[in-house]
Amino acid sequence: MSPVSRHYVLAAGGTGGHLTPAFALAHELERRGHHVALITDARGSEIPGKPDFLPAHVLPAGRFGKNPLGWPKGLAAVFEGRRMALRLYESFAPTAVVGFGGYPALPALLAARSAGVATVIHEQNAVLGRVNRLLAGRVNAIATAYPQVDRLKPKHAAKVHLVGNPVRPDVLALRDEPFPPFTAEGLLRVLVTGGSQGARVLSEVVPDGLAMLAPALRSRLQVTQQCRPEDLEAVRARYASHGIAAELGTYFEDMHTRLADAHLFIGRAGASTIAELTAVGRPAILVPLPIATDDHQAANVREIVKSGGARAIRQPNFTAKELAKQINAMAQHPETLATAAHAAWNCGRPNAARELADLVESFGASPIQDVIRVASESPASAAPAFAGGAAG
Repeated sequence: MSPVSRHYVLAAGGTGGHLTPAFALAHELERRGHHVALITDARGSEIPGKPDFLPAHVLPAGRFGKNPLGWPKGLAAVFEGRRMALRLYESFAPTAVVGFGGYPALPALLAARSAGVATVIHEQNAVLGRVNRLLAGRVNAIATAYPQVDRLKPKHAAKVHLVGNPVRPDVLALRDEPFPPFTAEGLLRVLVTGGSQGARVLSEVVPDGLAMLAPALRSRLQVTQQCRPEDLEAVRARYASHGIAAELGTYFEDMHTRLADAHLFIGRAGASTIAELTAVGRPAILVPLPIATDDHQAANVREIVKSGGARAIRQPNFTAKELAKQINAMAQHPETLATAAHAAWNCGRPNAARELADLVESFGASPIQDVIRVASESPASAAPAFAGGAAG
């Protein structure tokens, strides 16, 4: 535990991609004896997995789409969010504010600059996101998940720190477990997920692709696939028609257990997905989501594909025939999958949460401020709500 308890604010958009690393950092900072608060939107305040100790404050988050007519409304929301954040900082007195991207991070970080509070941004993807691009020149430090990040200007290089993308503790705990035994006669366990936006094409292609595998391989398949609710019965019927054993669901609470058992992952290339695959060391066939902002999922696959830990198929080329071809190449010989698993494992950055916490802690208050804070701190001041915000 750190000798002095400090206050930190984490600001993130309300999606799992932004919030998963924020929650991991919150756990690490709380473990070190600090108080942590979250700024997010309405979705983020209700998302599963939020730590019980982490109060969530909902701020207006102005969005800036392609239509300029909506920009004044978005700008007004940013100013209102900044005003509310400043009020929070007056009572909570953070040492630093850490942004994880998404529109709610914008007013939170602008307010921190106005209040003279240290600022850090964390970029989960291999392309700097829109909000992080806007703020990169104004923050004290930029933490990245990949050694190469597109749209990150060279003039900011001095404040860039490669830390990785923090993952959930239950996934990280699997890092030292061996790759599950895979033999020429044993089961081939395949895990398929697509996320809320990207599951449909996987539901359409994967069952037929698996059906095109060589009979000796197809007969040994054991598939777990996450589907959208409206696709569930059609996918179930498709697997049944191919005679392939498949467990389907719209959500699996024990996803870390299923990842631990899997020999091969098929899915999208979101930042959290790749961070978990590399933390555990699982070979993958990745299909970058083509509508992802700035095509960032295509950039996310570069490192793991180059290492030999995964293969990538762009969606226009993602056919049943191409999928079967890639699976046959990876799984025809047991040692091929094991080698790919080790390559993926080597890309992992298991200390991401710890190194990000070290970076955040490096922007500490002066010793005299710490003495004053410790002397005056009370339970009531540890995690205040503020007028106009929702504490969860």
